[in-house]
Amino acid sequence: MTQITERTGVATVGGNPVTLLGPEIKIGDQAPDFKVNKDLMTEVSLADYAGKVKLISVVPSVDTGTCDAQTRRFNVEADKLGDDVVILTISVDLPFAQSRFCGAAGIDKVITLSDYKYRSFGQAYGVLIKEIQLDQRAIFIVDANDTVRYVEYLTEMKEHPNYDAALSALKELV
Repeated sequence: MTQITERTGVATVGGNPVTLLGPEIKIGDQAPDFKVNKDLMTEVSLADYAGKVKLISVVPSVDTGTCDAQTRRFNVEADKLGDDVVILTISVDLPFAQSRFCGAAGIDKVITLSDYKYRSFGQAYGVLIKEIQLDQRAIFIVDANDTVRYVEYLTEMKEHPNYDAALSALKELV
Protein backbone atom coordinates (compact mmCIF):
# COMPACT_ATOMS: atom_id res chain seq x y z
CA MET A 1 0.00 0.00 0.00
CA THR A 2 1.33 3.41 -0.97
CA GLN A 3 1.87 5.89 1.84
CA ILE A 4 -0.22 9.03 1.34
CA THR A 5 1.55 12.33 1.98
CA GLU A 6 0.06 14.30 4.86
CA ARG A 7 0.59 18.08 4.84
CA THR A 8 -0.04 20.08 7.99
CA GLY A 9 0.18 23.79 8.71
CA VAL A 10 -1.00 24.77 5.23
CA ALA A 11 -4.78 25.03 5.57
CA THR A 12 -7.56 25.85 7.99
CA VAL A 13 -11.31 25.42 8.16
CA GLY A 14 -12.91 28.21 10.14
CA GLY A 15 -9.49 29.03 11.56
CA ASN A 16 -8.91 25.45 12.76
CA PRO A 17 -5.83 23.69 11.33
CA VAL A 18 -6.50 20.67 9.11
CA THR A 19 -4.37 18.02 7.41
CA LEU A 20 -4.31 17.85 3.62
CA LEU A 21 -3.75 14.46 2.05
CA GLY A 22 -1.68 14.18 -1.09
CA PRO A 23 1.23 16.03 -2.65
CA GLU A 24 1.47 19.75 -3.28
CA ILE A 25 1.10 20.26 -7.02
CA LYS A 26 3.43 22.86 -8.52
CA ILE A 27 3.53 24.81 -11.77
CA GLY A 28 5.34 22.74 -14.39
CA ASP A 29 4.24 19.39 -12.93
CA GLN A 30 2.50 16.88 -15.13
CA ALA A 31 -1.14 16.94 -14.03
CA PRO A 32 -1.97 13.80 -12.05
CA ASP A 33 -4.71 11.57 -13.37
CA PHE A 34 -7.87 11.08 -11.34
CA LYS A 35 -11.18 9.23 -11.41
CA VAL A 36 -14.35 11.17 -10.53
CA ASN A 37 -18.05 10.84 -11.27
CA LYS A 38 -19.96 12.89 -13.82
CA ASP A 39 -23.13 11.26 -12.52
CA LEU A 40 -23.73 8.20 -10.35
CA MET A 41 -22.72 5.72 -13.03
CA THR A 42 -20.40 7.67 -15.34
CA GLU A 43 -16.78 7.98 -14.30
CA VAL A 44 -14.36 10.34 -16.03
CA SER A 45 -10.65 11.03 -15.78
CA LEU A 46 -8.18 13.65 -16.94
CA ALA A 47 -7.95 11.82 -20.29
CA ASP A 48 -11.61 12.63 -21.00
CA TYR A 49 -10.54 16.26 -21.42
CA ALA A 50 -7.42 15.58 -23.50
CA GLY A 51 -6.37 18.36 -25.85
CA LYS A 52 -8.31 21.01 -23.92
CA VAL A 53 -7.06 23.69 -21.56
CA LYS A 54 -8.62 22.88 -18.19
CA LEU A 55 -9.48 25.23 -15.36
CA ILE A 56 -10.16 23.00 -12.38
CA SER A 57 -12.11 24.80 -9.69
CA VAL A 58 -12.11 22.81 -6.45
CA VAL A 59 -14.82 23.57 -3.90
CA PRO A 60 -15.69 21.87 -0.59
CA SER A 61 -19.45 21.86 -1.33
CA VAL A 62 -21.67 23.65 -3.85
CA ASP A 63 -24.12 24.21 -0.99
CA THR A 64 -22.03 26.95 0.65
CA GLY A 65 -21.96 30.65 -0.20
CA THR A 66 -18.33 30.88 -1.29
CA CYS A 67 -18.53 27.72 -3.39
CA ASP A 68 -21.75 28.92 -4.98
CA ALA A 69 -20.14 32.27 -5.87
CA GLN A 70 -16.99 30.59 -7.21
CA THR A 71 -18.96 28.23 -9.44
CA ARG A 72 -21.24 31.00 -10.71
CA ARG A 73 -18.26 33.26 -11.50
CA PHE A 74 -16.52 30.62 -13.59
CA ASN A 75 -19.80 29.73 -15.33
CA VAL A 76 -20.11 33.37 -16.47
CA GLU A 77 -16.49 33.45 -17.63
CA ALA A 78 -16.80 30.15 -19.52
CA ASP A 79 -18.81 31.83 -22.28
CA LYS A 80 -15.85 34.07 -23.10
CA LEU A 81 -13.22 31.34 -23.36
CA GLY A 82 -14.03 29.32 -26.48
CA ASP A 83 -14.27 25.63 -27.28
CA ASP A 84 -10.65 24.80 -26.44
CA VAL A 85 -11.25 25.43 -22.73
CA VAL A 86 -13.20 23.37 -20.25
CA ILE A 87 -14.02 24.47 -16.71
CA LEU A 88 -14.40 21.63 -14.24
CA THR A 89 -15.79 22.19 -10.76
CA ILE A 90 -14.88 19.32 -8.47
CA SER A 91 -16.33 18.68 -5.02
CA VAL A 92 -17.17 15.70 -2.82
CA ASP A 93 -20.88 16.49 -3.18
CA LEU A 94 -22.99 13.66 -4.52
CA PRO A 95 -23.82 14.04 -8.23
CA PHE A 96 -27.50 14.53 -7.23
CA ALA A 97 -26.60 17.61 -5.18
CA GLN A 98 -24.41 18.99 -7.96
CA SER A 99 -27.18 18.52 -10.51
CA ARG A 100 -29.77 20.15 -8.25
CA PHE A 101 -27.45 23.09 -7.60
CA CYS A 102 -26.67 23.59 -11.30
CA GLY A 103 -30.35 23.48 -12.23
CA ALA A 104 -31.36 25.97 -9.54
CA ALA A 105 -28.41 28.30 -10.23
CA GLY A 106 -28.54 28.15 -14.04
CA ILE A 107 -25.04 26.64 -14.21
CA ASP A 108 -24.74 25.35 -17.76
CA LYS A 109 -21.17 26.01 -18.91
CA VAL A 110 -19.16 24.55 -16.02
CA ILE A 111 -18.93 20.76 -15.74
CA THR A 112 -19.45 19.57 -12.18
CA LEU A 113 -17.66 16.40 -11.16
CA SER A 114 -17.96 14.45 -7.92
CA ASP A 115 -15.00 13.15 -5.94
CA TYR A 116 -17.35 11.35 -3.51
CA LYS A 117 -16.64 7.74 -4.44
CA TYR A 118 -12.85 7.44 -4.48
CA ARG A 119 -11.52 10.82 -3.26
CA SER A 120 -9.10 10.21 -6.15
CA PHE A 121 -8.87 13.84 -7.23
CA GLY A 122 -8.46 15.14 -3.69
CA GLN A 123 -5.58 12.80 -2.95
CA ALA A 124 -3.89 13.24 -6.35
CA TYR A 125 -3.96 17.06 -6.11
CA GLY A 126 -3.29 17.36 -2.39
CA VAL A 127 -6.60 18.94 -1.42
CA LEU A 128 -8.39 16.16 0.50
CA ILE A 129 -8.97 17.28 4.09
CA LYS A 130 -8.25 14.27 6.29
CA GLU A 131 -10.44 15.34 9.20
CA ILE A 132 -13.67 16.00 7.27
CA GLN A 133 -13.16 14.21 3.92
CA LEU A 134 -13.95 17.28 1.83
CA ASP A 135 -11.70 18.85 -0.79
CA GLN A 136 -10.05 22.13 0.20
CA ARG A 137 -10.71 25.09 -2.09
CA ALA A 138 -8.12 25.40 -4.88
CA ILE A 139 -7.67 26.36 -8.52
CA PHE A 140 -5.54 24.47 -11.03
CA ILE A 141 -5.02 25.38 -14.67
CA VAL A 142 -3.76 22.58 -16.87
CA ASP A 143 -2.74 23.15 -20.48
CA ALA A 144 -3.74 21.05 -23.48
CA ASN A 145 -0.67 18.84 -22.91
CA ASP A 146 -1.65 18.22 -19.26
CA THR A 147 1.09 20.39 -17.77
CA VAL A 148 0.07 22.41 -14.71
CA ARG A 149 0.33 26.13 -15.55
CA TYR A 150 -1.34 27.75 -12.51
CA VAL A 151 -1.93 26.65 -8.92
CA GLU A 152 -3.73 28.38 -6.07
CA TYR A 153 -4.27 26.51 -2.82
CA LEU A 154 -6.50 28.50 -0.47
CA THR A 155 -5.18 28.51 3.07
CA GLU A 156 -8.65 29.08 4.59
CA MET A 157 -11.63 27.17 3.24
CA LYS A 158 -13.96 30.19 3.45
CA GLU A 159 -11.73 32.50 1.35
CA HIS A 160 -12.37 33.22 -2.32
CA PRO A 161 -9.70 32.38 -4.88
CA ASN A 162 -7.99 35.12 -6.86
CA TYR A 163 -10.38 34.99 -9.81
CA ASP A 164 -8.55 37.67 -11.80
CA ALA A 165 -5.15 35.95 -11.51
CA ALA A 166 -6.61 32.58 -12.49
CA LEU A 167 -8.50 34.00 -15.46
CA SER A 168 -5.45 35.94 -16.61
CA ALA A 169 -3.32 32.78 -16.48
CA LEU A 170 -6.02 30.89 -18.35
CA LYS A 171 -6.32 33.48 -21.10
CA GLU A 172 -2.56 33.28 -21.73
CA LEU A 173 -3.08 29.69 -22.83
CA VAL A 174 -5.91 30.26 -25.31
